[in-house]
Formats: sequence, structure tokens, C-alpha cells
Amino acid sequence: MTDDLSSYRELFPITEKAAFLSHAAVSPLNTRIVAAVRELAELSSSEPLMKLFPQVMALQVELRERILRLINAHDVSEIVVMPNTATAINTIAASLPLRTGDNILVLDGDYPANIYPWQQLAYKGVLTKVVPTRDGGLDLNLLEARIDRRTRVIALSTVMFANGFRNDIEAVGRICKERGIYFFVDGIQSLGAFPMDVQAYNIDFLAAGSQKWLLSAPGAGFLYIRAERMDELEPGAYVGAASVVDFMNYLDYNLTFPAGAERFALGTPNFFGASALHASLGLIEEVGIERIAHKIGTLVDALINDLSERGYSLGASTEPAHRSGIVVAQVAEPLAVCARLEEAGVIATVRGNGVRFAPPLLQYRGRSDARR
Repeated sequence: MTDDLSSYRELFPITEKAAFLSHAAVSPLNTRIVAAVRELAELSSSEPLMKLFPQVMALQVELRERILRLINAHDVSEIVVMPNTATAINTIAASLPLRTGDNILVLDGDYPANIYPWQQLAYKGVLTKVVPTRDGGLDLNLLEARIDRRTRVIALSTVMFANGFRNDIEAVGRICKERGIYFFVDGIQSLGAFPMDVQAYNIDFLAAGSQKWLLSAPGAGFLYIRAERMDELEPGAYVGAASVVDFMNYLDYNLTFPAGAERFALGTPNFFGASALHASLGLIEEVGIERIAHKIGTLVDALINDLSERGYSLGASTEPAHRSGIVVAQVAEPLAVCARLEEAGVIATVRGNGVRFAPPLLQYRGRSDARR
């Protein structure tokens, strides 16, 4: 496996002026995305949109097929394109057959998008229980201790956004399968950076947005629903013109839902966002997710070693099994530190009492002044 991916750097113009280490926030656009969106925009400016409708709908299908390969889904009918992660999470939270007295387990320190939709179910009498973390992330013993006979859902992220702790999704999936618990995963901080296998990990529902490790623009994402769970969901929480079979037959008023995840497609899709994500997933496929994961792992190892040698405390466990694409260094004045780094041509992000580094793969370049 070759580590040399320097030929892709020219696709990211931002590398000409900065070392971009904020991939866990919003990815800079690459030229393939810009070209794909520009082509669609130019076509839309010279042709009626309805004339382009078959073309853009075919692209939607191709996009779902690329998502299928990325996560190893069983069938494209398990995937629906969504505008962002939060929309996907709310869709599942509102559609699960939960009743008064049921409870959901979430992880302390998880991103709010994977907390609030579950807490909102309090109006149905459903309790959201927050599981404490250890060393910055998931402790299986603590999680299992909180499970009781009314636990219906475990919802957590693959990677903790604020410190980079990589959770043991596979182990949680086994627990959920053994106990008949729904397993929801927010994959936005690892998809595109590390392999994902929804079948091997026994994931029932997976959501992710496009703007981080998937290398795309904000405003697109997807929801995966395991086929065996599809009919257990309660349709009707969100319904639109595109939620039904034969949705182009507008005046038939046939409220019959498709068999697959497309029942959760409400209306006109974000054609430009889908075009961008389609292009970025094509780039990820071209490079290969194993190569990407290997390169990110190499960069993260170097970051951890260098920061540790300089005496910085890190935000989470650095055990190999817990490493992701994120490293957080604890500093006294993170805003000031980030400002100084930006002056030196290094883009990082403030998270809590630390500076979050998320070394990208294809944009990376070394800088001598970045070590100051």
C-alpha cells in the first residue's frame, strides 16, 4: 500500500496558502466538486429544469449506489439522500415505535444533533439516559450497566467530535443485536476517513452529512435504514410529495409509501448538493478507503507523538483502538493559539479548552513553520 497521494493535492487550491488541519469542521472544496456543480448550474441556466430532471434523478441513484459501497449496505433501497445529519436523526427518532416508559442511551459529550432529537421524545414519555464517558469516550462496561429491560435504542457517534475518541461501534452493535435494541450511529466524523461496514457492525440506522471527511459541500448527506428494520418504523412523522409511490402522479393522492428508505424523501432534492457529494465519493473510491485510513493514521500518529513530546495534554485516550482523524491538544488560550496558527498558515479549530487538529488526507502538505 503506497502512502504517496501527493498527486491529489492539486485538486485542493487551499493548499497553496495554508496547511488545512480542520477537516473535522468543514472540508475545503476540491476542483472536481466545483466542476460538477458548475456543469449542472450552467445546464440549469440554459435549459428548463424539468428537461434535466431525468438526468439529475439518475445521478441521485448513482449517488446512493456509491453510498452503498462506502458503507457496505445490502441494497440501494436502504439509503435515502438527506440534507444533513440532523434531519436523518430526527427522521429515525420520530419514526421508531417507542412508547411511554421506554428509554434511549446516549453518550455524554456527543454532538448535540445526536442528543436533542432523542431528548425531544420526552413528550411521548420516553426517557433519554446519558452514559458517562471514560478517557474521553465510550466505556462498554458503563454502557452495559445502564441497559435495562426498557432500553430500546442506543445512539452514539463513531468518533467524539470534541476530542477524537473513536468508539467501539462493532462491540456496541453486538450488544444491541444480542439484546434486541435498536442501534443508531452518527458517522459524520469517520465516514470517508475509515472503513464502515453496517452489516458487520449490526448497525440499524446510520446518518452522515457531506461536509467533513466525505470531502463535499454542506447541504447533503444520507440516512441508511437496515432493510429488516424498515417496516418496524412508523411512517407519517414526515411526509411530502416525494414520500409516496408514483410521486410524479401529483393528483392521484395515493398515500402509499415505497418499500424502502425513499419513503422518507419529502420533496425536491438538493440537486447541487447531490452533485457535489457524488463527485467527492467518486474521488474517495478512486483513492480507496483503505489507503485513506492508512494515511490518516500515519498523520495522526505523528501528531500525537509530536504534541506529547512537547508536553501537551491530549483530549482523549491515545490507545491505538481509540484513535481517529482528530487530535485535541489542551492549551490555556485556544482562541489565541488558533489565531497564531492561522497567521503561520495552519488552520485548526477551537474545541472547548483545546485546539482540534484533523489532518486531511488529500490536501496535506508539510510546512516547516507549522512546527513552531
